[in-house]
Amino acid sequence: MPDRPTTVANPWNHLRQLTPARIALGRAGASLPTDAQLDFQFAHAQARDAVHLALDTEALAERLAQAGFDCLQLHSAAADRNTYLQRPDLGRRLDEASAATLDRHATAHPDGHDLAVVIADGLSALAVERHALALLTRFTEQAAVDGWRLAPICLVQQGRVALGDEIGERLGAKMTVMLLGERPGLSSPDSLGLYFTYAPKVGRTDADRNCISNIRLEGLSYNLAAHRLLYLMREACRRQLSGVKLKDDAQMLSVDDDAPKHGNFLLG
Repeated sequence: MPDRPTTVANPWNHLRQLTPARIALGRAGASLPTDAQLDFQFAHAQARDAVHLALDTEALAERLAQAGFDCLQLHSAAADRNTYLQRPDLGRRLDEASAATLDRHATAHPDGHDLAVVIADGLSALAVERHALALLTRFTEQAAVDGWRLAPICLVQQGRVALGDEIGERLGAKMTVMLLGERPGLSSPDSLGLYFTYAPKVGRTDADRNCISNIRLEGLSYNLAAHRLLYLMREACRRQLSGVKLKDDAQMLSVDDDAPKHGNFLLG
């Protein structure tokens, strides 16, 4: 009698070609096959490392300068990574030295700015290192056509989303855009998030912001993210608001013509 195979394949295995989700992994007895278990442990380690990885702000500042961007290096009130992870409130405010730096800049530029762009490590410095500069380059190319006045790029260590409110308020900016690494998933340790706020000031809530997420090569492209952000900026200035009352109705069909178009296989 021939030996039965140790691993039983899942009949939905062909669906794995359509998604990075862990589906149709098969089984070995009542457990996962060894390959699937090892793959899960590797993905979990990548996500954990992404959270603890320190952002090399000096190297990123140099890359920004080479691309032609002025840059202000700032720090939140969270002194180190462990404090940042355990005290989210400190990641939402600037330390005293950084606040003074922004106040001096605001004094030298009393007319303010249309937009303050903030880059922070968030929960994945890997996402910032891989995608922030590429997205920023695409965005500024399109923003220049509209004539938006941008403040120097604010590069922040140990920063959370709400920190953009204080930065925008101190700089006298009409709007802020925060780019930071999102909480890693088991298939996306390098996902970049974008948070847009009109009339930023300390005390704004998440309901006052618009989020564009999953910006990376396997997710939302840089061109589409920049296109959607510019749409939000135009509509925010027209309607004098952002957040849940500002819907993203940007037309995407003519942007990124070379990007692959994927429909819903369930509806095909």
